Amino acid sequence: MLPPLADLLASARVVALPMHTRFRGVDTREALLFEGPEGWAEFSPFVEYEDAEAATWLAGAIDFGWQPQPAPLRDRIPVNATIPAIPAERVAEVLARFSGCRTAKVKVAEPGQTLSDDIARVRAVREAMGPEGRIRVDANGMWNVDEAEHAVHALNEFDLEYVEQPCASVPELADLRRRVKYMGIPVAADESVRKSSDPLAVARARAADVLVIKAQPLGGVTHALQIVTAAGLPAVVSSALDTAIGLSQGAALAAALPNLDYDCGLGTASLFLDDVAELRPVDGSIAVGRVAPDDGALARLAASDERRDWWLQRLGRCHELLASA
Repeated sequence: MLPPLADLLASARVVALPMHTRFRGVDTREALLFEGPEGWAEFSPFVEYEDAEAATWLAGAIDFGWQPQPAPLRDRIPVNATIPAIPAERVAEVLARFSGCRTAKVKVAEPGQTLSDDIARVRAVREAMGPEGRIRVDANGMWNVDEAEHAVHALNEFDLEYVEQPCASVPELADLRRRVKYMGIPVAADESVRKSSDPLAVARARAADVLVIKAQPLGGVTHALQIVTAAGLPAVVSSALDTAIGLSQGAALAAALPNLDYDCGLGTASLFLDDVAELRPVDGSIAVGRVAPDDGALARLAASDERRDWWLQRLGRCHELLASA
């Protein structure tokens, strides 16, 4: 059931969260929060996304605010540190914000940077975490197959846990997976799942060993669980650079997975200078449970009137798309 737009608008708050370090081209993360019968939810598709894609994020937010969620199988979720495309000398500083995390996801293939920059950054992570630390890299689909194969070879010395979305398309992922299979480095798919009209295509094509799933972009916890079940692959629950409200939805998804073989990408609150509630990693994990924003934080982090109007208009357009579906 789709609640009336007026019900969403009644509690809608638009916030702008400043970041320690530019990440994914973002210095300030904007989000629209609203409260439903089940609790607070977050609508935060990235600003460049078209309404058709953003509407699925709204469906996921409404599901979290208006519907009971699947029963949790665990009460804490182990999470990874996230290392933006920073100079190698800043790695230790960023890692220090992720209390107790034993895994790090390192951004690579940043436009304007080189593979040498990536190697230096990953080396710095390995040196900081030691031989027991787990390192995964995320290219956000920025390499072609030959570039990805070369990069995986170059980074192999750092004992990668997996390489996330090295190429953009499912056929490219399948080709790369065949090329690097002998190295024992799994391929994980993110955008090929959450931005696809057919999120199971990557599994059918045997193009990935691991799925990276996100609750809001996949239309909610229940739908994301259905995708994981149908795909038959291990899953890592990740953040879309969410506020604490969105992270609590990700935690609900991770808590409901029958198997949780990997640390999840839900520690990204540590990338913010400020947040609407507290959900940063403690001893390498975050708690499962509903989160409500702090009134003082909502006031402190309120977006400008211009940005608030932009988000409310976007909310209205996406609600109309869901209503007409």
